[in-house]
Amino acid sequence: MPKLPDLEGLAIFAKIAELRSFALAAKDLELSKATVSKAVARLEKRLGARLLNRTSRRLALTDAGQRLFDRAARILAEGEAAESEAHAQSATPRGLVRLAVPMSFGLKEVAPILPEFLARYPEVSVDLHLSDELVDLIGAGFDAALRIAALPDSSLRARRLRGVGRYLVAAPSYLEQHGRPTHPRDLMHHACLCYAYLPTPDVWRFVNKAGDEVQLRPNGPMRANNADALAPALLAGLGLAVQPDFVVGEAITEGRLEVVMPDWGPPPIALHLVMPPGGPRPARVEALAAFLTDRLSA
Repeated sequence: MPKLPDLEGLAIFAKIAELRSFALAAKDLELSKATVSKAVARLEKRLGARLLNRTSRRLALTDAGQRLFDRAARILAEGEAAESEAHAQSATPRGLVRLAVPMSFGLKEVAPILPEFLARYPEVSVDLHLSDELVDLIGAGFDAALRIAALPDSSLRARRLRGVGRYLVAAPSYLEQHGRPTHPRDLMHHACLCYAYLPTPDVWRFVNKAGDEVQLRPNGPMRANNADALAPALLAGLGLAVQPDFVVGEAITEGRLEVVMPDWGPPPIALHLVMPPGGPRPARVEALAAFLTDRLSA
């Protein structure tokens, strides 16, 4: 006899015995009559005993069938209860969600709203990974990520949430001392503060409304792998930098930084919610994805 019991056959037999009908059992289990009949025949062959006597008008359990019925019914009930419990678990947001977010954006816009999410879903916890480095979602075991970029084609599932503005900025003190560039070519004669995780960190690209594009290799006194790390040097008047709106928006409004070359700008990028392919996803992941989409979309 095979080591694994025929749980499917036992469950089908229990349903037939309960309803006293092959046809009703097949309908209840959403199986074909042929599948139900074959399951019983397979079980009888395996056990070496006839379990049911069937005529055109009635169905009755044999002695062997009667002895087996109670155990088979318990197996069916336990299976249904296990599936019901598992479904309830998956339908209720519960457990850990691992979320990867760029550091500056995460500190400014994600961390402040997470308390609301955690209060709404008290059985969910969040492992927030803050890094500007592009993480491998699947290899590192993340459930989701927020990415700010012009995303390349990939197998990951991405949802665009909003555009992200980027500006060439400098402190008024720098512009007073070194002059104000009016064309990207002028930047070759200026001190540039560089962000290391641009798609092409050694090349700055600018476009205008007419669709013209200029590329250049910036030179300057500092390079960093986080946009906020460039802020002190920017405010001290040590150079110009390309920065996202969520990092320099307040400083621009307050006049501590100025937008330079407003007719030219870096190519557009956007904030995306990215998740590994496949599904369905656990309720906890879907709940966080819906929350982030609602709170962070334009």
